[in-house]
Amino acid sequence: MSAKEAYDSSEIRVLEGLEPVRLRPGMYIGSTGYDGLHHLIKEIADNSIDEAIAGYANKIDITILEDGGVRVDDNGRGIPVDIHPKTKKSTLETVLTVLHAGGKFGDGGYKVSSGLHGVGSSVVNALSTKMTAEVYREGKTHHIEFDTGKPTMELQVSNGSPREHGTSITFYPDPTIFKETTTFDYTWVSNYARHQAYLTKGILITVKDERTGTKESFYFEGGIKSYVKRLNQGKEVLAEDIFYVEKQVNDTGVEIALQYNDTYAETMKPFANNVLTPDGGMHVVGFRTGLNRVINDYARKNGLLKEKEENLTGDDIKEGLTAVILVKLPDPQFEGQTKNKLGNPEVRGYVDKVMTEYFGYYLEENPAIAKKIVSKATLAARARKAARAARDNVIRKGAFEGLNLPSKLADCSSRDRSECELFIVEGNSAAGSAKEGRNPQIQAILPLRGKVLNTERARLDKMLANQELVSLIKGLGVGIGDQFNLDGLRYDKIIFMTDADVDGLHIATLLMTFFFRYMPEVIAAGHVYLAKPPLFGLIKGTGNTRKIDYLYDEVALEKKLTEKIEERKKAGTKIDESQERFKQAGYTAQQRFKGLGEMDAKQLWETTMDPENRILVKVHVEDAEKADAVFTKLMGDQVELRKNFIQAGAASVNLDDLDF
Repeated sequence: MSAKEAYDSSEIRVLEGLEPVRLRPGMYIGSTGYDGLHHLIKEIADNSIDEAIAGYANKIDITILEDGGVRVDDNGRGIPVDIHPKTKKSTLETVLTVLHAGGKFGDGGYKVSSGLHGVGSSVVNALSTKMTAEVYREGKTHHIEFDTGKPTMELQVSNGSPREHGTSITFYPDPTIFKETTTFDYTWVSNYARHQAYLTKGILITVKDERTGTKESFYFEGGIKSYVKRLNQGKEVLAEDIFYVEKQVNDTGVEIALQYNDTYAETMKPFANNVLTPDGGMHVVGFRTGLNRVINDYARKNGLLKEKEENLTGDDIKEGLTAVILVKLPDPQFEGQTKNKLGNPEVRGYVDKVMTEYFGYYLEENPAIAKKIVSKATLAARARKAARAARDNVIRKGAFEGLNLPSKLADCSSRDRSECELFIVEGNSAAGSAKEGRNPQIQAILPLRGKVLNTERARLDKMLANQELVSLIKGLGVGIGDQFNLDGLRYDKIIFMTDADVDGLHIATLLMTFFFRYMPEVIAAGHVYLAKPPLFGLIKGTGNTRKIDYLYDEVALEKKLTEKIEERKKAGTKIDESQERFKQAGYTAQQRFKGLGEMDAKQLWETTMDPENRILVKVHVEDAEKADAVFTKLMGDQVELRKNFIQAGAASVNLDDLDF
């Protein structure tokens, strides 16, 4: 074996202390971008939340400092400061510098905790240029500071403290780690605080932003009942009363709130120890099992389901359901560091038991509400059966064989999905230019006639009666409803290419509503985009020397004209101020594009379809709750809500960008 091939102990690197965190930060916080940066706040604030869950704190302050840092204060017990028997250092320093050190193991300080690994505070410390910790206990203030996880001073103790007990942590993210940004987003912090206040009854969480002077406080005596009420805001509910139960089963707390509305979508928020588990888990399985059993039993017992009728399915029962499930358990088994799914099998039985018993009582005691819920589920069952027949005629088998593709689809020739793009275009005129100007190897064109159905207020059976949407479903290849399969998607990019006017924006919103309500997985996987066609063309020269500079909004147009005028002035050109601005800038004409149909094939390719030059905006749902509320307001049937929403946002819209 040659020296070059030798592999011995010298090749093995041993990482000590917090060095692994700085070397591979993504392993601990997911990413070093926007999400990872804000995860730092969560790691510190979650410790304060754990104090509140345990009953030792009722007040938390999160402050974004003017100099770029974040401070988290609570009035909990205060991190212990005595000498730790193993590390021979103060427990405060140990917690902030040693991975897997904390009160969340075995018989530690917390029976219930959102953290599992004991790495949160120390990870934040490792990824910060500076961290300051102050602990208030027994009338004294204990102070220590760190630089990238290493203490820069001994623990200092002074008499007196601003409050009887509590902890204050201040940190500054390291820009060499967070290269994308170290600027904290107030909206993210506000949303986080609001959710935690909903999940922890009786806690007051205040968020301040010293950069802008903004301040909000969140306190919800109703807890998750208040959360359900907020989630249903703007929707017509079947009954004002919200079902709520909170019970202890063995060592697990089960808390459930639910209410039905008249929409066709389900809103489910499952939590384990205040951690959102978007992929569900055993608590959700137990909830659904109990809910389905109780509703079917009630319907049978009260003659609301005929003897020969089949049971209502889970899909029937979840239509219009808004529910928040919160379980608190001593040893949660989350799947993965991201904690997206709860795996404890015993929790399924606990939640099922609580739902079966107490939701059963609720229906018996509220027969009018029970009948409305069963009636809604029964209508959903009929629609499901009607949709099944329609869907069988819509779903295309074998996505790449070209069978049953819509006749209006001008497909691309490539069978490599990773390079294929589908442009959804409004109108035949624009579609004609797009077909002529496209790259037929990788770009497909699907024209839509007029405005598609508003799917916010449409069940699947009604939606499948709409020919435009049927063509879209066929073209995509993913199916719909319970036969949806993302693996069948035929295109990597689905691009809405509509006019940059009010009608075009409306069509794009209708399409967005369809994807958000019926194919959210396509959006989540990053396949949906908005094309941004230019609004203006500045023309210079004629014939073969003709050149066009394309601009996408009024701001860009004015900037371009100003730059060109200044260039001409510096070159000694005499400017005639009486001329139009585009002539002063040296252009022969200015064109405003009222629609895609005004562009010829070459222009459409150059500005909107050419991957080298075009501008695409990827659709990303950052806050699903906020997105749900926006679609409810904009696309729902409550006119007053929509009017208020538009009026509230009108001030931030540049009307010159819209063509009425």
